[in-house]
Amino acid sequence: MSERIGGVEAGRLRAFRSAEEQRYAAARPRSAELAREAAETLVGGVPMQWMTDWPLPFPMFIDHAEGASLTDVDGHAYADFCLGDTGAMFGHAAPAVVRAVQGQATRGFTHMLPTVDAPVVGRLLREVFGLHAWQIALTATDANRFALRVARAITCRPRILVFNGCYHGTVEEAFVQLADGQQRTRSGMLGQFRDITQDASVVEFNDLDALERELARGDIACVITEPVLTNSAMVLPEPGFHDGLRRLTREAGTLLLIDETHTLSSGYGGYTRVHGLEPDIWVCGKAIAGGVPTAVWGMTRLVAERFAEALARKGPGHSGMGTTLAGNALSLAALRANLEEVLTPANYAHMGGLAERLAGGLSGILEQAGLPWHIARVGARIEFVLAQRPLRNGTEAAAAHLTEVEQALHIGLLNRGVLIAPFHNMMLVSPATSERDCDAMVAATAEVVRELAH
Repeated sequence: MSERIGGVEAGRLRAFRSAEEQRYAAARPRSAELAREAAETLVGGVPMQWMTDWPLPFPMFIDHAEGASLTDVDGHAYADFCLGDTGAMFGHAAPAVVRAVQGQATRGFTHMLPTVDAPVVGRLLREVFGLHAWQIALTATDANRFALRVARAITCRPRILVFNGCYHGTVEEAFVQLADGQQRTRSGMLGQFRDITQDASVVEFNDLDALERELARGDIACVITEPVLTNSAMVLPEPGFHDGLRRLTREAGTLLLIDETHTLSSGYGGYTRVHGLEPDIWVCGKAIAGGVPTAVWGMTRLVAERFAEALARKGPGHSGMGTTLAGNALSLAALRANLEEVLTPANYAHMGGLAERLAGGLSGILEQAGLPWHIARVGARIEFVLAQRPLRNGTEAAAAHLTEVEQALHIGLLNRGVLIAPFHNMMLVSPATSERDCDAMVAATAEVVRELAH
């Protein structure tokens, strides 16, 4: 019997990938030229090394992006469902954000002092997301890191708890995993020289019994979690999980941080507002200011009061928080415009309706092909999950992460004019996405699946 990977015959899968790579390279001479030129001065030929993780023979260089479309330097246009891996979730160059950026450009980008946008941004954040007090950072990694430092300061506890398979940027405490039931530092960590499990615990998502056992130690300052695991293969919370998570953390005197950087797609106010969650701290980055590097973190009134007390007693010296460009004038202008004019209930209704249409079309293709995959969705965010049934935890998500299938799927779709995220088969529907874009995605998927499955 021939080898099969994710329900696809291995020989067919590899032949398809090889043919698609040749097709890609032949059609993009200008990108190939730029890749050779960039390799002379940039590590890996790219501005940031992870850009080489795209499953392509050489990087695709972009000329421009607008709305839900993207055009490369060779003139190929794409219906963009990757949207900067969430950074452009609300569309490229949203007109309101463009106007705000252009207006601020003549008044200075950063001056380490607040602008007239600051109180408006604070009010809008409270109105949309519900938390009492706010701070602005550049990335969700920074916001999470600062918030965890605050959690330790106000609880006087040393440890953080995360869920296996989570993603919180490059926050060090998140780089722990369960391997054969044991807590370990994640493999592959570049330059890692100490055991992160000294500072962090990890349990499986949806496992309230394991969570309760860890919290019983009495040394967990904060549980940090996405409301839905998103960055390998999507894992949805089981009924009662979030209620149990909130109850157990309160009983243990542990703070709860919800990171919605990827689940802002869930609806107006994020997953937290849509589903009535009650975090102590709430974080979001990437798309919150329309793609301008910005993140926000909010806190309840009680956490804000305890934060102020911790600042008052710490004395002079560095707090270990903040960066010079955090809360800069450009970020505030873009954030205000995005909150006022882009993150609207009407736009979310458009995104959700089209996402439902897209998910239905893709599910029908998989069902007809008989592949052991399924479509998972949270609001406007959709993923191909390379497993037959919905996943329960990070271990199951890791098992559903089939690199060869994902890479073939990605380049096959790209060559047919649609772009998805390269690492975890993710698609986003933006306010600028059209029915035509969704139909193109469904048609391209049908063609790729037909070649792989038959």
